[in-house]
Amino acid sequence: METGKIPETVLKRAVFRQLHTRRPEVLVGASVGEDCAAVQLAPDEVFVLSTDPVTGTEKDMGRLAVQITANDLASAGAEPVGVLLTVLLPPSADEPMIRMLMREVEEVCEELDIQAMGGHTEITTAVNRPVLSVTGVGKVKKDCLVTTGGARAGDDVVVTKWIGIEGTSIIAKEKEQELLGRFPGTFVKEARDFDRLISVVPEAAVAVKSGVSAMHDVTEGGIYGALWELAEASGIGLEIDLKAIPIRQETVELCEYYRLNPYQLISSGCMLMTSADGWRLVRDLEKAGIPAAVIGRCVEGKAKKIINGGEEAYLERPKTDELYKIYHIKG
Repeated sequence: METGKIPETVLKRAVFRQLHTRRPEVLVGASVGEDCAAVQLAPDEVFVLSTDPVTGTEKDMGRLAVQITANDLASAGAEPVGVLLTVLLPPSADEPMIRMLMREVEEVCEELDIQAMGGHTEITTAVNRPVLSVTGVGKVKKDCLVTTGGARAGDDVVVTKWIGIEGTSIIAKEKEQELLGRFPGTFVKEARDFDRLISVVPEAAVAVKSGVSAMHDVTEGGIYGALWELAEASGIGLEIDLKAIPIRQETVELCEYYRLNPYQLISSGCMLMTSADGWRLVRDLEKAGIPAAVIGRCVEGKAKKIINGGEEAYLERPKTDELYKIYHIKG
């Protein structure tokens, strides 16, 4: 396709015709010539925004991009309402590829009742593979807003599901052929299908009702990065039991194979929470069918301890996510 905005006929066929989910709060949505979306909120509701690009993979990026942004909104206790998309495509892109990408976006929008309200789609030589950036719009009652910086000394630290969910799925997709030569097909398929676990919207809804002081979606930098960010935002220290952090065997196997640290692997699908009664929160989550575990507690001071049996270590500032190492590995 030619460089620049995609033709209006392609925009209508490949983009707008794929988008069907509508929200009553959205007064102005995606349309030719519209530069802005408009959302009406009640006086006691807070407008919550989040934005994130997907650059680490091209596989299922439409689904992944919307899901990650919805997770960010959910971590604030907000209900996702809509998304705005910026889609940058290389000249090698064609209309079927654009249509497929938008269908992936709409699948998640329909699942979570989110409206794609607008955005920008462009062919450009500035990229050599697709880049999708999503801005999310959510709403939450003023007294239900949750922040990353709300943790307090004495709170329990809770995580949902398992760490490394997103990274495991991406690795299995990006390195599928190589992995099939090393692991059974059923193992690789299960690892690929971890993307079905990436939404944290359900656990966020349960947590808000159960009572949480802070929530943080575990994304780039893995659980170690998320713990550091939560502690820094809240001005507290941590004591974390390494052995209590839940991890799937598929993640362990793939990280060992590629010599990756699973605790620094992108982990969308795992929500980090703090609560004055973490055990009650875990029970409430499990009643909703969501696995969860208490992995430690918040303490006074700045020390962020990782306890592994009789050994203690201290968290360091977040490093580059382990996922990026796989792109330097032949396979």
